[in-house]
Amino acid sequence: MKLIVCLDDNKGMMFNKRRQSRDRVLIENVLEFCKGEKLYTNEYSLTLFPENAVEVFESIENVENAYCFAENFTVNEECVDEIIVYKWNRLYPADTYFNIDLNSWELTETMEFEGSSHEKITREIYRR
Repeated sequence: MKLIVCLDDNKGMMFNKRRQSRDRVLIENVLEFCKGEKLYTNEYSLTLFPENAVEVFESIENVENAYCFAENFTVNEECVDEIIVYKWNRLYPADTYFNIDLNSWELTETMEFEGSSHEKITREIYRR
């Protein structure tokens, strides 16, 4: 699986069962990045994407050789081959944190762009 997450500077993902932030340009970037390949998410994140742009997974274990956008759940690291991290480059309150230690992964690409709600969003790609 190729996991896509959005994190703050402390690897925070959620606060009080809500997403920390949303950004229209970031979602466009995710869709362009995954173009031509399946993109899955859960019901919670479905509203971020245009209609028919993503599929809802029935079980995260069934998401193989595809992209999976995760906001409010963590994934077993052994199921992941690649991690695409979108960094807000800010600190937000958080109570749900990303569970994978990226220090054991190889950073292969970094890109920055301006979002609709954030001056700078950083996309990092990590591989085993």
